[in-house]
Amino acid sequence: MRKAFIQLHIAILLAGFTGVFGKLITLNEGLLVWYRMLISGILLLLILGISGKLKAVSAPDFKRIAFSGFLLGMHWIFFYGSIKYSNISVGVVCFSLSGFFTSILAPIINKKKFAISELLLSGLTLLGIVLIFSFDSQYRTGIILGVISALLVAFYTIANERLAHIHKSETIIVYQMIGGSTALAILMPVYLHFFPVNSILPSLSNFGYLILLSLFCTVLLYTLLTQALKNISAFTINLSFNLEPVYTIALAIFIYKENRELTAPFYIGLCLIILSVVLQMVKVMWQNKRAKAVLI
Repeated sequence: MRKAFIQLHIAILLAGFTGVFGKLITLNEGLLVWYRMLISGILLLLILGISGKLKAVSAPDFKRIAFSGFLLGMHWIFFYGSIKYSNISVGVVCFSLSGFFTSILAPIINKKKFAISELLLSGLTLLGIVLIFSFDSQYRTGIILGVISALLVAFYTIANERLAHIHKSETIIVYQMIGGSTALAILMPVYLHFFPVNSILPSLSNFGYLILLSLFCTVLLYTLLTQALKNISAFTINLSFNLEPVYTIALAIFIYKENRELTAPFYIGLCLIILSVVLQMVKVMWQNKRAKAVLI
C-alpha cells in the first residue's frame, strides 16, 4: 500500500511539471501540443504493442475517442497559451474552473438534476477567478485563455466519462493521442497561417523537453496511475489529484520565483479556490463514510 501511495504522489508531481514544461518549451502552444500528442501516441503504441495490451476498436468508437482526444488537444493549446500569456500559477488556477463548468454542463448533457452543493462550491472557485481577474489586469489575456481551457476540459471530462464505461483506460488514451494529433495536424496549416513561426521543427533543447514531457508527464504518469489503481481506489486517486495545482504553483515559485509577480488579490482568490476544493473533499469523504455505514 505504501508503494502505491508513493507511485500516486509521484504521478501528481509529474502532472505538476506539465505547466513548468509549458514555460520551458519555446514553441508556440499549437506546435507544442501537437508534438506532445504525437510523441506520446508513438510511445504508447510501442509500449502497448510490445506488452500485447493494444486493442483494436470499431470505426465509430475510434471516432468518438478521437474526438475526445481533439477536445483534450484544444484544452492543452489554450492551457499552454494561458501560461505563455501570463504565468504558470495563473494558468493552473484558471484550470480549477473546470469543476464549475462541469457542474453546469454535465447535468444538461446527461439530462440529470443539478447538484446544488456542487454549484455552490464551484461558485467559490468562480469568485476566486473573478477576484484575480478584476485586480490583476496584466494577466487578463492569460486568464481568458485559461477560462476557455477550463471550459474545453469540462467537455472532455464529460465525453471521457462515457468512454470509460466502454473501454479500458489504456485503449482510450492511446487512441486519444493518435486522434488528437491527427486532428491537430489537419488544422495546423490554418493555425500557422494566423500564428506564423520561423520553423515548425523544434530546436534540440525543445525536442529534449518534448521527449521528457511526453515520456514522464504522459506515459510514465499513466503507467504509475495504472499500477497505483491495483491497491488504491479511483476515489482516493481523484481526491489526491486536487493537490496538482498546489504542486504546480509550488514548483513555479521554486523554479521561476513567480511569487515576485503575484499580488495579494491572487493569493486571496487562490485561497477561495483551495477552500472550495477542501470543502468538496470533506463532502465526498462524508458521503462515502455514510454509504459504508448504510451497507454495514
